[in-house]
Order: sequence, then C-alpha cells, then structure tokens
Amino acid sequence: MITKTSIEDIPALVILINSAYRGETSKKGWTTEAHLLEGKRTNEEELTEIFSDPKNTFLKFTENEKIIGSVLLSEKENQLYLGMLTVSPELQNGGIGKKLLAAAENHAKSLGLSSIIMTVISVREELVAWYKRHGYADTGKREAFPQSEIHVTVSDEPLEFIYLEKKL
Repeated sequence: MITKTSIEDIPALVILINSAYRGETSKKGWTTEAHLLEGKRTNEEELTEIFSDPKNTFLKFTENEKIIGSVLLSEKENQLYLGMLTVSPELQNGGIGKKLLAAAENHAKSLGLSSIIMTVISVREELVAWYKRHGYADTGKREAFPQSEIHVTVSDEPLEFIYLEKKL
C-alpha cells in the first residue's frame, strides 16, 4: 500500500534509504551506490528538514506495516522533482519501484504539474536505462556531484548528475 509518510516514519526511512544506497546491505540490490560512494545517504536531520517544507511529500510503500519502499516528491515551479526512490535491497526487481513511480506521476498530475524531473549519477548506467524504459528522457543538463563529508567519493571516475525528465 502506498501512502504519505509522517514525521514518525523518519527513523525507519533513514534505515531503509541508507540500506538501499550505501554499505554492504545495498549490494544485495541492483541500485547500490556502494562502489561509488561511502558514508550515509541521508540522516534524521536531513529528513526532518525535508519534512518541514510543505512543498515536499514523501510516499511510503508498506507491507505488513513495514516500510519497504519510499520516494521523495518536491514541487519545483511547474515540475515535480523525484528523489530518493528507494526499495529494500532484497525486494528490488519485484515491481515496487514501478508502483512508486506511478504514484509519483499521479501526485504530479493531481498538482497540475507538467513533468517530473530527477537527477541520477551519470555512471549508474543500469539505473538511467531503467528510468528511460519508464518514459524518462535525458535532458542534456549536467551538474557536478556535490562533495561533502556525507557523500565521500570512492570511485576513480568523476561523478556528475544527469537530469532526466518525463512529460506528463
């Protein structure tokens, strides 16, 4: 079942998101960034800040009252920004991500927005290909990957974000 998250969900979301993107647990799934980045993907402070902005909506996919998927949706002018699409690593390839994408599209349409945009690390070719199969197109826009204490690069390749967009 897909519903909106609440601030009480933050601890579970931090565990889920970090487990899917970084560290050993993320390697059980195909969307890991562990070969590119070390450290945490997010923390309670960042999610609390996200929750405090009324233009942000976090959706969760729950099964047996456990959060096994989530996605961040942010209103940006006439577009919806999609970020942190997450599925529990051991449950990836089961259609949960596709259902969260569909829910994001419905949310955008309910707000009267014309498209969904997102950023993906350019070297994550299999993930870019997955989004393209779901109707997203490379806009050609690029942005340097931010360097910080949270996102510690372990890749020899320079990292950058590519912007993908789906017109609704």
